[in-house]
Amino acid sequence: MSQQAFFNKSLVAGVGLGLAAAIGGQALLDGRALANQPFMEAALGSLQAARANLIKAEPNKGGHRERALELVNGAIAQTEQGIAFAAGR
Repeated sequence: MSQQAFFNKSLVAGVGLGLAAAIGGQALLDGRALANQPFMEAALGSLQAARANLIKAEPNKGGHRERALELVNGAIAQTEQGIAFAAGR
């Protein structure tokens, strides 16, 4: 496996794990929605940084960069929806 392919798979896995950890961390807070959601906000910031780096990357990755962008954009949307849901509870 090439270094770039490994990086792409690692990035996608890392984003997924980071999002799962952020959501799981929030759930451990007894299910209470807090106005201040530092874990979700941190996850959102990390996802936005990942998106910015993917946008800057050369588009010569056999479609993997574009797929990673789709996944990161989906994770950003889910994180924002989770924050909004918790704020409305």
